[in-house]
Amino acid sequence: MYDIITILLRRIDWRSQHGQATTEYALVLLAAALVGLLVIAWATAGGGAAAISGLFDRVIQSVTDRV
Repeated sequence: MYDIITILLRRIDWRSQHGQATTEYALVLLAAALVGLLVIAWATAGGGAAAISGLFDRVIQSVTDRV
């Protein structure tokens, strides 16, 4: 049994990059989801809602002033 494990371990290329891109993609998606959740939590906590409302009002006012 020990010989089989030794043979299998020797055949593994420990420097292989297979699956690295998939792992990095998954980590980026998790980070983006975390940022999204933090933004939603901030926006619904009260202070964020007022800031978003003020920003929206300024954008609308700027657009209507130019027309």
